[in-house]
Amino acid sequence: MEQWIPFEEGEYIVVDAYLSTPDGRAVRLENAWIEIYTSPKGERKLKGAGVIQPSHLVSLHEDDDDIDLILDLGGRYKYLLRNPDLYAGKVFAPNVNSQLQFYPSRPWTQITEEDYLEICERFTMLG
Repeated sequence: MEQWIPFEEGEYIVVDAYLSTPDGRAVRLENAWIEIYTSPKGERKLKGAGVIQPSHLVSLHEDDDDIDLILDLGGRYKYLLRNPDLYAGKVFAPNVNSQLQFYPSRPWTQITEEDYLEICERFTMLG
């Protein structure tokens, strides 16, 4: 991947983060953050995490294999990550929370405030 991350190295708090299927079923990631770091090859990389109920992730996957991540970093910094790599805990009991880690599978797309609001208005939230 080419250099597509406009931020310096460091950890950043995510204001809002949502996992969503193409039909608009969604779940919110709590306490989300991203980290920008430099690889041994000198490329900026991104990884992040948040808290989710793994049972909700299973529900999303039952509906669709494509799950996108929408990130609001505050102000005009809103991004869409298509089909990121997701890693979550394996406890699927209701009301059990676990950390979910995510890694981009391709560069993110910056979206406008209007696009962000339009995407969020389509959500049918789980839980």
